[in-house]
Amino acid sequence: QEQLVESGGGLVQAGGSLRLSCAASRRTFSTNARAWFRQAPGKERDFVAAIRWNGGSTLYADSVKGRFTISRDNAKNTVYLQMNSLKPEDTAVYYCAAHSTLYSAPSPLQNEYGYWGQGTQVTVSS
Repeated sequence: QEQLVESGGGLVQAGGSLRLSCAASRRTFSTNARAWFRQAPGKERDFVAAIRWNGGSTLYADSVKGRFTISRDNAKNTVYLQMNSLKPEDTAVYYCAAHSTLYSAPSPLQNEYGYWGQGTQVTVSS
């Protein structure tokens, strides 16, 4: 049933790196903007990064700029989030999402994304 499946989460020490992947199944999202959001315990889900449908532009939350990089491979129907210099405050469940509109630009607004994965846990120890 799932259309978006995240992987790559885990436990890492502060300063370390992880790469998350989000693979699409059952349909292609090559013409949809894609994004990553995260939800820490007891907090609301927040925007992390987004990428235009063709990879031509990206958008990042201030808290991850310079540390995280979003990319996509439309041939593989997959989006990635490279996370470097991880901090304990990056601990959260990370969700990938696909924009509801075709040929979409990156957006930080959750209600513009109609397709969501189940999430993958990222834990950063101090």
